[in-house]
Amino acid sequence: MQMTDLPTFTAAAVQAAPVFLDAAATARKAADLVAEAAGNGASLVVFPEVFIPGYPYWNWITDPVTGGAWFEKLVRASVFLPGPEIAIVRAAAQKHGVHVVIGVNERSPVSLGALYNTLVFIGPDGAILGRHRKLVPTWAEKLTWTGGDGSSLRVYDTAIGKLGGLACGENTNTLARFSLLAQGELVHAASYISLPVAPPDYDMAEAIRLRGQSHSFEGKVFTVVSTSTISDEIITAMEQVRPDARKLLERKSSAWSGIIGPDGRPIGDGLIDDEGIVYAEIDLGRCIQPRQMHDITGHYNRFDVFQLHLNRQGQAALHSSAPESENLTAPAPEPRDQGETP
Repeated sequence: MQMTDLPTFTAAAVQAAPVFLDAAATARKAADLVAEAAGNGASLVVFPEVFIPGYPYWNWITDPVTGGAWFEKLVRASVFLPGPEIAIVRAAAQKHGVHVVIGVNERSPVSLGALYNTLVFIGPDGAILGRHRKLVPTWAEKLTWTGGDGSSLRVYDTAIGKLGGLACGENTNTLARFSLLAQGELVHAASYISLPVAPPDYDMAEAIRLRGQSHSFEGKVFTVVSTSTISDEIITAMEQVRPDARKLLERKSSAWSGIIGPDGRPIGDGLIDDEGIVYAEIDLGRCIQPRQMHDITGHYNRFDVFQLHLNRQGQAALHSSAPESENLTAPAPEPRDQGETP
């Protein structure tokens, strides 16, 4: 899409619970929700953080040793990219011709103990546009996820506009958000989980909405916020971890989903706690006039004073300067004189 092309389309923010620790069943639920949203005219469907196959609530309600057994359950239930579970969602995106952003627990191809909190971006042809691995797990989440790197801080040029996204708490990371805006982001997917175990004076639903409004107002972009809910199935499972889990996890005002305009105001009503889908029309032309006043990636900045460096080098356990496999048929190198510089 050229910056001169400013389409109008319908976006859908899904608020739902996964089929807990069942990746294939959750992928099928996601496919059904894609079909429902597309049937209501959506061209973009955004799902919650780590929707496939769920969030590690045990990190917040028990000790790390007890939670270790549940970490193993999550690893075994998590997915590779690409893989058969995400293929179910990709097929739904292709069938209905919609863009999809969905959170998954992504397994490492080289480590049994590493999981990534990943957002997967899928095009209307079913192709994976890319993935974003959450840069820094928040607080107790460090017991589950390893951090991503700058290689996944990208904005995708799509038919519905320049699309980017971040997961949960990293929507408070000013530099991460600016790096997306500086790449021309116009539509931001913000994926969250319901967190009723936050401190007593912390209104999670309000905090989620406020973060989305901040990004939209600062960047003059649309933000699609999708948050998971906590099902009775999840609570029952967590009662195996801690008998009073129900009391902890049934707290209200713990999830908010909705769509926010470039003026920082929600478009229509958001959804608190209950499952459902929020729809709104996105007209990218509305991003123009607010930027006449504040364009932080253009005239309303001083790039001679402030500069942001994004390291896009992917991090890996092994960096090799040699070919992947040894070529046994290649001729041996000529021996060097002892005084020859290597």
